[in-house]
Amino acid sequence: MIVVALVFCSLLAALALFQVALIAGAPLGQFAWGGQDVVLPRNKRLGSVVSIVLYALFAYLALEKERYAGGDEPAIVSIAMWVIAGYLVLGIALNALSRSRRERIMMVPVSVALAGLALVLALS
Repeated sequence: MIVVALVFCSLLAALALFQVALIAGAPLGQFAWGGQDVVLPRNKRLGSVVSIVLYALFAYLALEKERYAGGDEPAIVSIAMWVIAGYLVLGIALNALSRSRRERIMMVPVSVALAGLALVLALS
């Protein structure tokens, strides 16, 4: 399962870098946050900061889950991984409903991959 955890963390790292670019004012807003802005306004940039913090937490918990491979992980780690998986499954729907075609094309596959990896980790 270490490979699954590492791929999961790598995708989260790539998304974090994307969010950093958005925070820095890169004209990539059509790929995120509903796709209504080319350059994100302040409130959406703050949302990107929150996203980065969440990605770091998700990665940490995935690695903790892997650290306790074999079923001896603390209950909080197991529960948290299921919550993360549920959150990411919800993200598939939200990205699929975006008005931005660019966001749907880019983020739905990423969301599906992350949710699938999170489910595999939650089940392990």
